[in-house]
Amino acid sequence: MNIAFFDAKPYDHIYFDDELEAAGIRAKFFETKLNADSAILANGCGAVCAFVNDDINAECIGALEKHGVKLIALRCAGYNNVDFRAAYGRIHVVRVPEYSPRAVAEHACALLLTLNRKIHRAHMRVREGNFTLNGLIGMDLYGKTAGIIGTGKIGRCFAQIAKGFGMNAVAYDPYPDSNLDIEYCDLDSIWRRSDIISLHCPLTKETKNIINQGSISRMKNGAYLINTSRGGLVDTDALIEGLKSGKIGGAGLDVYEEEADYFYEDRSGTVITDDNLLRLMTYPNVLVTSHQAFFTHEALSEIARVTVGNLKAFAAGGALENEVVYKLS
Repeated sequence: MNIAFFDAKPYDHIYFDDELEAAGIRAKFFETKLNADSAILANGCGAVCAFVNDDINAECIGALEKHGVKLIALRCAGYNNVDFRAAYGRIHVVRVPEYSPRAVAEHACALLLTLNRKIHRAHMRVREGNFTLNGLIGMDLYGKTAGIIGTGKIGRCFAQIAKGFGMNAVAYDPYPDSNLDIEYCDLDSIWRRSDIISLHCPLTKETKNIINQGSISRMKNGAYLINTSRGGLVDTDALIEGLKSGKIGGAGLDVYEEEADYFYEDRSGTVITDDNLLRLMTYPNVLVTSHQAFFTHEALSEIARVTVGNLKAFAAGGALENEVVYKLS
């Protein structure tokens, strides 16, 4: 079996090469992202391996089908970048439903701790010989309320960590889990009660811009916002206004609405033309990381193992356990 591996980075080789070789799968690695223009690179391959910022729209799917591709293997959990209506009945789509929920939850917590205790600012001061503490005051997390949007595996892990700090955890999920030791409430209660709001839900029509001008206006003054899920959950313009007014006390963002042109790439030698991204990076109470919450040895190993397993199952004509099924209404 031949596959075309898109948006490839050096660490992908480290974790995928041995797995692919052991499975007898021949891969062509491309640094370019998968889109309608680059789909021609998959000519002669039965499958493509894609990542979170590849643009797998209807035109791309048509081009992949034209070049003989029968399977799109996402090496990630999210799939909002795939046009499933266009893929329906033409190309199978599989994903890695989970790899290391704790990796993402721990990164969300790292963003929170860094924001709250101003560790990023303190680090830079000390490097310059400035040992003053002015402006570095944080708050005890003990006794504060963490509002968690989405109680899948990552949200549950974050809730455990929050409770470990002695925080009160409340949650919103359209499908509450009665087995969890957590208080579920409606979104309005989340906005009003939470000192910290952490997003752990997929990007869907229902959740797009769930953080917006209206929801921000109902939050506690100075609330922290943490997003390690998908950038589209947050209306960036509304977030900037919330930061300017002080309604949002700080934001830890591992994802960004328009991240595709920047995240995972070295843009240090070019001009960043995204005005909103530039503005966010100037705020002392905003942390932006480059979609790295998943980035641990354990997670990368699991992503490679499950992705190659998906490819092997397809090549063998077996059941696709991790197929994303789309049904036309």
